[in-house]
Amino acid sequence: MNASNAGTASTDTCGWTNNIGEVKGEGHRVWVVPDGDLPPRGDGELEGHESLIILNTNRENAHILIDIYFTDRDPVLGIPYTVDGQRVLCIRLDKPIGPDSYRIPFGQYALRIRSDVPVVVQFGRLDVRQPNLAYYGTMAFPVA
Repeated sequence: MNASNAGTASTDTCGWTNNIGEVKGEGHRVWVVPDGDLPPRGDGELEGHESLIILNTNRENAHILIDIYFTDRDPVLGIPYTVDGQRVLCIRLDKPIGPDSYRIPFGQYALRIRSDVPVVVQFGRLDVRQPNLAYYGTMAFPVA
């Protein structure tokens, strides 16, 4: 696809694309990330952190609620975000999040991401606790 044919109606060989650039049924409405554990920032140029990446390939906006669960306290539920249609949102989890600027404390936590339209969710961690830094990204678990 190129920019000149974006939005042109067509059907792919599988029959599940109604417009170029928009695929029906991509993603899920509920995702879970069970292994959150913020690494320390570190002293180097790269900052240790975790991030949540939400891709919305729909034309309409995705209204997101993030729930955070802990091992030793009640959950923090319903932190709202909006991901505009056909956009991606990256949330640094070591920074204040949501309209109330909630800060996730160090220690084990888990996330549940709820959306009113199907989205795709990925989780990443940059861990700088040793000289050979490590970065990994993993797909969240699609629940529904």
